[in-house]
Amino acid sequence: MTSSRRAPPGHQRREEAEMVRAALSPLLLLLLTWAPRNHAAPSQDKIASLPGLAKQPSFRQYSGYLRGSGSKHLHYWFVEAQKDPENSPVVLWLNGGPGCSSLDGLLTEHGPFLIQPDGTTLEYNPYSWNLVANMLYLESPAGVGFSYSDDKHYVTNDTEVAQSNYEALKDFFCLFPEYKNNELFLTGESYAGVYIPSLAVLVMQDPSMNLQGLAVGNGLSSYEQNDNSLVYFAYYHGLLGNRLWSSLQTHCCSEGKCNFYDNKDPDCVEHLNEVSHIVGSSGLNIYNLYAPCAGGVPGHIRKEKNTVVIHDLGNIFTRLPLKQAWYQTLLRSGGKTRLDPPCTNSTAMSTYLNNLGVRKALHIPAQLPEWDVCNFFVNLQYRRIYQTMNTQYLKLLSSQKYRILVYNGDVDMACNFMGDEWFVDSLNLKMEVQRRPWLVKLGESGEQIAGFVKESTNIAFLTIKGAGHMVPTDKPEAAFAMFSRFLKKQPY
Repeated sequence: MTSSRRAPPGHQRREEAEMVRAALSPLLLLLLTWAPRNHAAPSQDKIASLPGLAKQPSFRQYSGYLRGSGSKHLHYWFVEAQKDPENSPVVLWLNGGPGCSSLDGLLTEHGPFLIQPDGTTLEYNPYSWNLVANMLYLESPAGVGFSYSDDKHYVTNDTEVAQSNYEALKDFFCLFPEYKNNELFLTGESYAGVYIPSLAVLVMQDPSMNLQGLAVGNGLSSYEQNDNSLVYFAYYHGLLGNRLWSSLQTHCCSEGKCNFYDNKDPDCVEHLNEVSHIVGSSGLNIYNLYAPCAGGVPGHIRKEKNTVVIHDLGNIFTRLPLKQAWYQTLLRSGGKTRLDPPCTNSTAMSTYLNNLGVRKALHIPAQLPEWDVCNFFVNLQYRRIYQTMNTQYLKLLSSQKYRILVYNGDVDMACNFMGDEWFVDSLNLKMEVQRRPWLVKLGESGEQIAGFVKESTNIAFLTIKGAGHMVPTDKPEAAFAMFSRFLKKQPY
């Protein structure tokens, strides 16, 4: 294989190895394919020692680069299952944004170790998802986290990202051939509600991958249903008040049907701007209504040394004219800009991942810029092609091969539970298990209601009581129970 572009770390050696392999005799090649599984993983990507841990893990972990489409190099961090990795499923995890790093999922949600407030210490997570699965965390698209592109072109869209993620997944199984026959699950949260189903449609056409299903947490499944449901969510959680609600009913609704999504009535738009401000800009934590806002009530924009910090990811009320004008103003702003999810604090994670010793342990090229949890320019210039995931879900369900889980923390406002439940209902599938509580044993308090679940053919919709947007952070025990039952085909 020849290429004029610079190979990412580890890939030059892999290409040389492929040339040597091609020249081997058929007999020797056959003997190599019979080599023990544990000799196949790429030794150059193995994490020998991870800073911040009092004791290094007994399971193996790897960090390096997978080849995306074009000249894209997507950073991955792969942690093998703590028990029986050879027979455990491989689970891909993607965070959303668009433009936010999946290392957020690893270090603050369900990874084997969680970053502590000091930004240097890692503590083991008793509810890590790698207790039951081999977890692959992929920083996507290029430009996010430690991922990069040789051409430094980071303007992208839904279909390009799906293709690049698919190419990276194929490259993963070239790097780790011992896992190519394991069950494969695609999972993620937030804008991964778009990433995961669009990727799954590509993977389902590839017989070399053993796709078994997908799980999407607090996902953006439909802009229309997300916006429409959010207004109801806000009113019934006491955020809007009767005056505003009455005005919304008058100007945005007719014949019992409300359009809070793309309504052109000027009075409706005015009142929706008010809703947008209350939900997204007043100081409420959009990711968890009942959690405090980290750092106190923020503005949309603040100055931090020589950096402009933006607090917005823009997945709600994207059709409002004021919102669109605001995006254009930001795009022209220039200078050093950082995008932080509102009411969150990524300082500890950024401090850890920008430590030179950590970067070296993860095999990150020295010339790459500092790690940020979200990339402002990737997010702002991202082209959102799909307004709904209806087609992708119906295609996956029509094969009758895959099990799908759509789950939501029930106090999230960024991608609220009602919108995703409406979305699943809109698929018009035959109900097999009517909505009921699901239970989890919580320490000495015994079995408790963890949320509610209903099941149709090959798809379940499930809520996690008291959890926000990042379910495993808020309710780790319930999240682990849900994840384990999903993988093992156990009743919720």
